[in-house]
Amino acid sequence: MIPNPPARPASRHGRAPRSLSTPALLLLGLLAGAGRGADAAPDSTRAPIAAPADSVTPPAHHAGDPWRADQIITPNALVRALSAPAKTRPVLLHVGYAVLYRGGHIPGSRYVGPGSKPEGVRAMKAAMADIPRDRPVVLYCGCCPWNDCPNVRAAFRAARELGFEKLRLLYLPKSLKQDWIDHGFGVESGE
Repeated sequence: MIPNPPARPASRHGRAPRSLSTPALLLLGLLAGAGRGADAAPDSTRAPIAAPADSVTPPAHHAGDPWRADQIITPNALVRALSAPAKTRPVLLHVGYAVLYRGGHIPGSRYVGPGSKPEGVRAMKAAMADIPRDRPVVLYCGCCPWNDCPNVRAAFRAARELGFEKLRLLYLPKSLKQDWIDHGFGVESGE
């Protein structure tokens, strides 16, 4: 017998929150930037990070992957890590596409450019320059299924070359929307 999935928490209006489709998130990302000048403040509305909804099994390590199995972090484990004291909380870096970041990203994460582009890797390295090498760092993308992502492998290789001791990669098997947002974990939009 397969157990029923956990009920989604009700909103303050007594209804279960609705999930947005990927096209809707993209549209929100585009609209979030519309009409804003370069100096406009980002949307600072933050949804709280919810308790883990279910568990995800990390993938098996494949030859050619630049990470070890212990360098993968699941969404549930990341939620727990983000609940830790500020000094031990990981630095979150989004290595995907800007439009997806603006449409919805993990609260507290910084956009550093797509890992698949040389300019994205350069921007990521520049953003990481002032981070202590012993500080936990988690990279994530979530643009598409894990095995097809053009960003995580190149970004992880480049970050590893910088000598970070506690470098991890967030395992999102399908996408940020399906593996984070749809599970009720916190998300914010804007720059």
